[in-house]
Amino acid sequence: MSSVAAQQRRRTVAPAQAPASADGPRLSRKHREWLAAGLFLAPDVLGLLVFVAVPMVLSIGLSFFQVSGFGSYEWIGLGNYERMMNDPLFWDSMKITGLYVVILVPVLFCVSLGLGLLVKQKLPGVGVFRTALFLPYVISLVVVGVLWKFLLDEQTGVVNRAMRAAGFGGESWLGSPSLALGCVIAVMVWVMMGYYMIIFLAGLQEIPREFYEAARIDGAGPWTTFRTITWPLLRPTSFFVLLMSTVAAITGGLDLIFVLTNGGPANGTSLAIFYIYQQAFGFGEYGYASAMGSFLVLIMVLISAVIFKLTRGGRFDDGE
Repeated sequence: MSSVAAQQRRRTVAPAQAPASADGPRLSRKHREWLAAGLFLAPDVLGLLVFVAVPMVLSIGLSFFQVSGFGSYEWIGLGNYERMMNDPLFWDSMKITGLYVVILVPVLFCVSLGLGLLVKQKLPGVGVFRTALFLPYVISLVVVGVLWKFLLDEQTGVVNRAMRAAGFGGESWLGSPSLALGCVIAVMVWVMMGYYMIIFLAGLQEIPREFYEAARIDGAGPWTTFRTITWPLLRPTSFFVLLMSTVAAITGGLDLIFVLTNGGPANGTSLAIFYIYQQAFGFGEYGYASAMGSFLVLIMVLISAVIFKLTRGGRFDDGE
């Protein structure tokens, strides 16, 4: 009896051994996080490879060939790049693009920042105001071009009718080389300002409210508050807007230019991206267009590097 009771006591006291796992070694928490991050990033990485990286590499390769409209390829080495260097129309389009970027980016930056500061205020109907400002961004640029071409028409346009009704003479907004580029810039600001307004608004809402309350207690005015609190803490957002708007100005706007002015008058709005499009799909010069496109991408990368250098990657003049 005593031996039976001792065995029972040993059974109840001895800890039960966990069965061996049949699934093999488990991943650590760090490896699981890396795996989850990889799975989330995989669709974007695959999209970038398929729709950006591979076409870019193929375009660079195509720039060394003379391509006919019938699909024949002839190796010419740097011939397309030599032609580009001696093409006055291409360099004229680069000058127009430079002027376009130099005017568009600062104006768009200031307008978007001002609107972001405005819609941050608790005003009646501010939600409707935000939606109305953002709405042009979601409209197709083709539709925008048709709309503004109608509004700016010299004879029947609403803008000229309003000017004549106010006692002013009408203008040939899209027919004058001195006005057409300005109209394109104004339309692009109208389209893009809502998008960058939302980005600035997101950055402004990340600034702690306590900073503004402390500044108000210290008697700081609106300009002092903006200069000492808002602008320093908004620098990363400003860097993002500056970089993205510059890239968009260099590479975008093709469909708007095509509908609104078709590069005219007298090539006054023929941006580099529009000239490249003309050479590729208007004249079938795919190799030459690829060479110009590769050069334009190189210029864009260099400008982005300069922006990174001047702003210290979004820190601007911080001494960090």
